[in-house]
Amino acid sequence: EERRKNGFIWSGLYNSTSGINDTNQFIQAEKITKDTNPSYGSIQKLHARDSDLVAFCEDRVLKVHANKDALFNADGNTNIVATNKVLGSIKPFVGDYGISLNPESFASDSHRAYFSDTSRGSVLRLSQDGITSISTVGMRDWFADRFGAIGNSNVVGSFDDNRGEYNITLKSSDNYSSGPTLSFSEKSKGWVSFKSFNQENGISLNNSYYTFSGGNMYQHHINQTRNNFYNNQFDSSVDVVFNKVPGSIKSFSTLNYEGSQARITPEINNNPDYYDNFPKAGWYVDEMISNAQEVGELEFWDKEDKWFSQIKGVKTEWLS
Repeated sequence: EERRKNGFIWSGLYNSTSGINDTNQFIQAEKITKDTNPSYGSIQKLHARDSDLVAFCEDRVLKVHANKDALFNADGNTNIVATNKVLGSIKPFVGDYGISLNPESFASDSHRAYFSDTSRGSVLRLSQDGITSISTVGMRDWFADRFGAIGNSNVVGSFDDNRGEYNITLKSSDNYSSGPTLSFSEKSKGWVSFKSFNQENGISLNNSYYTFSGGNMYQHHINQTRNNFYNNQFDSSVDVVFNKVPGSIKSFSTLNYEGSQARITPEINNNPDYYDNFPKAGWYVDEMISNAQEVGELEFWDKEDKWFSQIKGVKTEWLS
């Protein structure tokens, strides 16, 4: 037994019109193998794109000509010619990136392909203009730290055709179900959200998006309840970072938002400001922190379909 981690091998021809099926024949007298540079690492994933074959190695991504070859002129330019070769010339894409040992992170959409390189702490996109690191869009340090912590554990990727988002789930080796899920949107050109579901795999079919959990298949975007995945209800949250003019001390009086129902807890002292003194679930502020003071939980009042809350700082306690 010989394990060829850096090479291709192909069988005979298959032609349904003439009834030829030689897919079970590997005649070594014919040239049926092609090797890559061993320094690129083992081949982890193959992807057919147009008339070429893309090979994702551990440390490099390769473009392999299919049914054609490249002839190099004296000046270094190439001319693509037809040939009887099954696989022709191999040319690496620009950029020292690969797919490491995580072929499960691969997902494709039209002419784009997404994958991760945990060895270099990057999430990448392969399109017509080559390889681009999309993890550098505001998330470079986050991915570098997280990939360094989980090493070569599972990084599951899938593409949601319905939303046009690439969903990537990071799973550590000690807890297969752990790890956050992030979404990258081409429309927004960035990472738009963390999500509560931890996919085992995912696929899009006929503009519908499906993921798998516990061996079961679930369809997304059909449940009207927000943030409900795999029959489990999760809390929704928004983290806001406000750092305008960081060198000055600012005073905040009110906080308001426009949206759905805010949380209401009954006022036991019958405060006249509470005209609606019945408990309701909804949005509230869990914490608000600055470099000078902290604010506790905030609830909102409804005024003309907008929600307002007065900011009250937590009192200072002297310990000595």
